Amino acid sequence: MSITASGPRPIALPTPAVLDRPTAIVALGVLAWAIVAAINLAHGVHLHAPHLGLMLKAPWIVQLHVAAAFSALVIGTALLLGVKGRTFHKAAGWTWVICMMTVAIGSFWIRTTGHLSFIHLLSGGVAITVPLAVVAAKRGNLRSHRAGMTRNFLGGLIIAGAFTFVPGRLMWMIFLG
Repeated sequence: MSITASGPRPIALPTPAVLDRPTAIVALGVLAWAIVAAINLAHGVHLHAPHLGLMLKAPWIVQLHVAAAFSALVIGTALLLGVKGRTFHKAAGWTWVICMMTVAIGSFWIRTTGHLSFIHLLSGGVAITVPLAVVAAKRGNLRSHRAGMTRNFLGGLIIAGAFTFVPGRLMWMIFLG
């Protein structure tokens, strides 16, 4: 311990970590996609050149949803792996927030069976927790901000994105169907 004017302060020791948080999140994402791929391969489905015509025939709200989700995935990955708190992080972070809110709110107008589904629960959660994580950052609670944004990236993009590759859904038809 070192002594300061406010009293003894513990010395921070390095902790051995097998994986840091961003690497663990990316690994979980790869695992989720691998599980979906394994299920599809077990049913004799193989990856092929995408049928982009299906996306062009989709309603505009679906096209907007997919574009925002893909943008959020790319930007979110860069944010998780990059340096935090710099100008790039803040500017890209606001762009990510706009993309995530577009994905979440827009999803309520996308209904494959005519009514809301399980995945809309994730959308509702994202629509609530992304702004809360922004408020946490504004208040200086970076631990809460980091945790909230990480959960939204993992649940709102990686896990929800994996569900879009279930047989019969648009992304499945574009890449695997």
